[in-house]
Order: sequence, then C-alpha cells, then structure tokens
Amino acid sequence: MKISARNVLKGKVKKVVRGAVNAEVTLDLGGGIEVVSIITNASVDSLGLVEGKEAYAVIKASSVMVAAE
Repeated sequence: MKISARNVLKGKVKKVVRGAVNAEVTLDLGGGIEVVSIITNASVDSLGLVEGKEAYAVIKASSVMVAAE
C-alpha cells in the first residue's frame, strides 16, 4: 500500500457498530490507544472489516484542533 498521507496508524478492528447508512469502526492501536472513525456501511463491506482484522487509520488533515475548558 502506498499513500500520500503522513499519518498511518496500524491497528486491529476492535468493534464495528452499524447504523442505517454509516458504521462506527474502532481500531485498537495497542497500549490502550483506540481510534474511532465513522465510515459508510458500503466501505465496511468493501474493506471486509470485521473484529480482529488488521486495518489502518489514515489521517490526512491540514490542521488538528485542540480545545480545553
């Protein structure tokens, strides 16, 4: 796999929760770190995402915002 995004995090699918159109996919990156993404159900099917499968969180953004109270 070659991709232009600089932030590619390898993990395992921990959970897939499907909704009517989209699914919430939780990736376990290890060390107690998880990443959660909302993708279409069609993408879940196309990628064959099931619990335990290795997958990547690919983050491509020009900025990341941080806020605090």
